[in-house]
Amino acid sequence: MALKTKGKQSEAAEPASGPPTLKSIAFMTGYSITTVSRALKDAPDIGEEAKKRVRLVAKQIGYRPNRAGVRLRTGKTNVISLVLNTQEEVMGLTSQMVLGISDVLRGTPYHLVVTPYSLENDSMEPMRYIVETGSADGVILSRIEMQDRRVRYLSEHGMPFATHGRTDMGIDHPWHDFDNERFGHDAANMLAERGVKRATLIGPPDNLTYARHMKTGFATGLREHGMQQVALDTVTVDDTLDTIQAGVYEIMRGPGRPDGIVCGSGGAAIAASAGVEQAGLSLGRDVQLVSKQHTNILKRFRKDIDVINEDVRQGGRDLATCVIRSIEGVPADELHFLSYPDDPAEMPGVPLALPKVAV
Repeated sequence: MALKTKGKQSEAAEPASGPPTLKSIAFMTGYSITTVSRALKDAPDIGEEAKKRVRLVAKQIGYRPNRAGVRLRTGKTNVISLVLNTQEEVMGLTSQMVLGISDVLRGTPYHLVVTPYSLENDSMEPMRYIVETGSADGVILSRIEMQDRRVRYLSEHGMPFATHGRTDMGIDHPWHDFDNERFGHDAANMLAERGVKRATLIGPPDNLTYARHMKTGFATGLREHGMQQVALDTVTVDDTLDTIQAGVYEIMRGPGRPDGIVCGSGGAAIAASAGVEQAGLSLGRDVQLVSKQHTNILKRFRKDIDVINEDVRQGGRDLATCVIRSIEGVPADELHFLSYPDDPAEMPGVPLALPKVAV
């Protein structure tokens, strides 16, 4: 039941102008400041009617808790830090991940802060800063390596975190991952169905865990269909579009050129298409191309590109769920999520809702 407020109106006298405060809500609802505070914290001794009224008024006037005060009282920042390098692929990965994380954080006390770093700098710097300053309650990481120093550091310092990708270092931790091994295998199958005999892969750098997964699946698919793998070791999906285009142009002008390409990102697919056409070849006739994409764009660019969608927004949702539950003390082995489209062979180029399965 709601606490009585009679006789406490002096505590909730009309507030001075400025940002909305607990006093502002108390004045507008007629409740005491103590009741308002406890209602916003979902205290069990506050009635549901009072909670709804307080929350509605707080939302209408744009009330936000004072972060410094919250930290002094609870030792928490209510911040989740998303650590991203400043050169993440522009084809929708970063924005879609942020949207997914925001979907989950909405309605919780947590808000998102993006902590950027450059690939040229030490990736441990943002980790040390967050831990040493206590500037976040949890961390979300991308670009995960098999032996990732950041994962070990956060684990050793007891910082809740979740990773976009898996490690292979004997440390159990929360993660969401796209099944890149299955992607590589299915992409090879799609090339085989189009009669491809020689195929190449433009994948991620070898230091990233998902490179191993993607290459394993691709090689398995080629073996199953008796296709030859043509090495293209000069470029990765991390390279500039100009570099990828030049690399594809060179291999298409050489002897034993591939007649099929698998790209690990939408940006790489656009650059590879340009390299194929620069070499005087036709996409869909001389060269077949299968690519992963994070946004519905490749079919609009070239209808002959076959696509497999990675729902990065769903990945963001999973990662936010993982890190919040980790903060709450849920064991890491209950926070593993692997996603993949239901039917990668039947994709018109529209984003699909990916099923997520606990692993």
